[in-house]
Formats: sequence, structure tokens, C-alpha cells
Amino acid sequence: MSRRRQAVKRPVTKDTKFNSTLVSRLVNTVMHGGKKTTAQKIVYGAFDEIATKNPASNPLDILQRAVDNAKPRLEVKARRVGGATYQVPLEVPVDRQFALALRWLVDFADARKGVPMKVALASEILDAYQGQGNAIRKRDDVHKMAQANKAFAHFRW
Repeated sequence: MSRRRQAVKRPVTKDTKFNSTLVSRLVNTVMHGGKKTTAQKIVYGAFDEIATKNPASNPLDILQRAVDNAKPRLEVKARRVGGATYQVPLEVPVDRQFALALRWLVDFADARKGVPMKVALASEILDAYQGQGNAIRKRDDVHKMAQANKAFAHFRW
């Protein structure tokens, strides 16, 4: 991390198909090696899968609810105080909450072997939408870790 100045946050451009910054961030999270069109095909294919499984609701609303369910409110950060390292619970900034939730959804979808990525991403989003699945379990683990280290909250600065 730079000691000179804070990095400038660039605005995320809206997605062309759904006109949403959340979809654009999901595409950027899925993208590997600069292949944005491949990532867009995966995300849009996942939205088609969601639409076929839940024809009554909008895939964009399902994604929004899934991300809201998977967002962590607290996390732990290592702080070194007097030669000892403590896991200090901190509140997560809103931008990092979105980034972590999207990263967890994509990583756990990628970990599902034997199915195409668009199907895996769709099922992971639907699981998070229903309040279950690996991303929700990861969020709960992060919250449990923060709760267990609540005694070191006074090292927050």
C-alpha cells in the first residue's frame, strides 16, 4: 500500500445490457486475463439460467438480494501491538462489502467442478438469494471470527 497518498477511486461504468453498475462489477470480478467478452457471456448466461429457474422474478433483483445477503458487516484485521499480533474486529466499508460478496460468489462458483461456469454462478447466486450456500457460510465464518475476537476491539485505531 502506498504511503504517499490515497488511490483515486475510478467510477465503475454501467453495464450496457442491464444498465447496472452491480452487473458491471460482477463481470469485472469474473474476468480473467482481460477477456471481458468471455466474462460477459458467463454472467449473461448465468442471468438466463436464473430467469429460467425463477421466471416470475427479475434476475437483477435476485443478484441484488444475493449480494446483500452475502455482504459481511464485520471482519478481522491483524494488528501488531507490542510484539504480539491481535485479530482486531473492524466494520467493513460499503465498497469492500460489495467486493467481498462478489468475490466469494465468483470463487465458490469457480470451485464447483463438473458444471459450466454460467450454471455454477447461477446456482451460487440463487443459493445466496435463499440465504444458504458457500458464500453465506463464509460470511458467517467471518462474523464468528469477529465475534470471537471482540475482546481486542480496543486495539482499533
